Amino acid sequence: MYQNILLAVDGSENSVRAAKEAVKIASLVDGAEVTVVYVSDYKEDANEVIHDAAAMEFDLARKKKIQPVAELLDREKIFHQVEVLHGIPGPAIVKMTKEKQYDLVVIGSRGLSPIREVMLGSVSHKVVNHAECPVLVVR
Repeated sequence: MYQNILLAVDGSENSVRAAKEAVKIASLVDGAEVTVVYVSDYKEDANEVIHDAAAMEFDLARKKKIQPVAELLDREKIFHQVEVLHGIPGPAIVKMTKEKQYDLVVIGSRGLSPIREVMLGSVSHKVVNHAECPVLVVR
């Protein structure tokens, strides 16, 4: 079953929906572990000012994006850890699936139209096509 779950979040409502599905799955397996990953996009990082106060504020903003998901996992007593990565979200998540043994990736869908998805791509689309384990995309 799915013992080791990677939950990709971005602070959106879709992330919370994905977290709810990850909780359902993890609840079915004794000792299941969820790794919550948030990828700080290069665009976000480029906007960060090196000043200490600004860096602390930036860190707080990241934590606020992860907080609803962490609270849900805590409330449901699901063992979890949080990792913040820096880079382009799709490739960073795929790289993580290749470096560690995950049984499942759970990720929210942004809901792009088919045309916009082809033009822009989407994180979930990249993960589905390149991850080396099953991927659940939640709408």
